Amino acid sequence: MRLAVSTLGMPGEDLTSSISIAVEGACEGLELRLHPDTGVHAGLPAEERGAVRRQIADAGLSIAALAGYVGICDQKVEDAAAIRALLADLRLAADLEAPGVRVFPRGADPLVGARRLRAVADEAAALGVRVFVETHDQMPTGAAVARLLEETGRPGVAVALWDLLHPWRNGEPPAETLAALAPHLAYVQVKDAVSATDTTPVPMGAGAVPLEEAGELLRSHGYDGWVSLEWERTWYPQVAPVAEILPGAAAWVRRFASATAA
Repeated sequence: MRLAVSTLGMPGEDLTSSISIAVEGACEGLELRLHPDTGVHAGLPAEERGAVRRQIADAGLSIAALAGYVGICDQKVEDAAAIRALLADLRLAADLEAPGVRVFPRGADPLVGARRLRAVADEAAALGVRVFVETHDQMPTGAAVARLLEETGRPGVAVALWDLLHPWRNGEPPAETLAALAPHLAYVQVKDAVSATDTTPVPMGAGAVPLEEAGELLRSHGYDGWVSLEWERTWYPQVAPVAEILPGAAAWVRRFASATAA
């Protein structure tokens, strides 16, 4: 496993500061939140894209993923608009040499999402990037995301992002989540929270998310991809700075990555 940290946990920080936090926190990568506030978004001019890519690479980091906000199943948005927005994010990912873009379901109908994912699949494959569908909102479980991906029928292009919080807080045990996502799993977001009903972030191991169980399952599965600490300080400004949380995340990754490597 390789540790990344999401810039979602760094409100108000510019790219230089975010890179410093990641390096000092023993990360190998950054998960870049796509938003005008972060300075990284699909409207970024070509020369600025190159500057972002070089600055991160010069620090010895990789871009683990772009955290986009397209709702792939959102029926309040027309197909053409959703597809256009996702393609713009995927082209940005290719320019930044990121492996792919995170999307949310934002709806419960897998047929809608599958139709849109198939529409971008050929260009995504040609660009060498993937769509990471997160276990989130109306599709919070592994079972739900797996149904969407199976309906899409483009393995390796549309893949699963397992956010460890959401399936568990919606009643799906980690073993069931992994069983559903195993053929599709390409990215993991890790976090801890007070409880299934109070998602206020807390340091790793201080909350109720079954992190040890999930780590053992990932080790047994042989997962060796990115694990991103998603410390949601943007939404919970009262919590500690992400730099104080990264040591716990790094220790969690080391514990289970070392066992995997063995």
